[in-house]
Amino acid sequence: MTLPRHYLQFKDFSAEEYAYLFRRARWIKNKYKRYEPYHPLFDRTLVMIFEKASTRTRLSFEAGMQQLGGSAIYLNTRDSQLGRGEPVEDSSEVISRMSDLVMIRTFEQSIVERFALHSRVPLINGLTDEFHPCQILADVFTFIEQRGPIEGKTVAWIGDANNMCNTWLQAAEVLNFTVHVSNPPGYEIEPDKAGVRGSAHFKVFADPIDACRGAHLVTTDVWTSMGFEAENEARMKAFADWCVDEDMMAVAAPDAVFMHCLPAHRGEEVTAAVIDGPQSVVWDEAENRLHAQKALMEFLVLGKVEEGDDN
Repeated sequence: MTLPRHYLQFKDFSAEEYAYLFRRARWIKNKYKRYEPYHPLFDRTLVMIFEKASTRTRLSFEAGMQQLGGSAIYLNTRDSQLGRGEPVEDSSEVISRMSDLVMIRTFEQSIVERFALHSRVPLINGLTDEFHPCQILADVFTFIEQRGPIEGKTVAWIGDANNMCNTWLQAAEVLNFTVHVSNPPGYEIEPDKAGVRGSAHFKVFADPIDACRGAHLVTTDVWTSMGFEAENEARMKAFADWCVDEDMMAVAAPDAVFMHCLPAHRGEEVTAAVIDGPQSVVWDEAENRLHAQKALMEFLVLGKVEEGDDN
């Protein structure tokens, strides 16, 4: 049996494969906007396993699979044997024999890695505590749509060294751009945990204003990620100076865009003037989860589909 391709971290794909995915996402999105049916995954089934709740992840994968002609099945760990102690390995063996593709949104990265080792079908990391590759896939696609190639550009990450930050660091290595990182003391990046080889593609700044200086993309996330709610009060104090505001955007490149993976807390990690302002592309970014993931699912199930690639 041919081993399936999985998408567990951003670095699982090469720059060439990403270039292909971004072309396909554009083509698939254009078909969608023209109301032209495209059903390459007819009669295929996606199983979505959620241990962490979500709006955008469930909607984009479920709608995306249906738009590609397939069907999507939602499983919550509270309502399945996964939540009653069945080993991840056993669940993988069963679920992958009854489906064509699996997406998991969970806590530890080790869960998706263990599932992948026993899966007969491609597995997609819908989010873990360590990585969020599908979101950065959509974010980079959005930047390319808005501003052109991201190679050689600068992305400013302001805030927590979380799964989003880790994935941006990986993306910078794969796609050859630079990330300016500014985290509060005690919440700094850990390159080894981020899975990056060195510091050639990122720079660390104590002052978030300095991190934003000249950046082509400024981005952030909530200060308290899901699963870290017990730290919320301490984080509110520690992150107080890491709110992306008009001053930070003013020192970025003149045509810089602002992104946020959502949900956002206006007045905490970003001001309302920024997220609702003219440089914000958060709604295009959110929509592009749908189109980028459709390209990803097509690729994992069918491989490269070149027909219509440049239309």
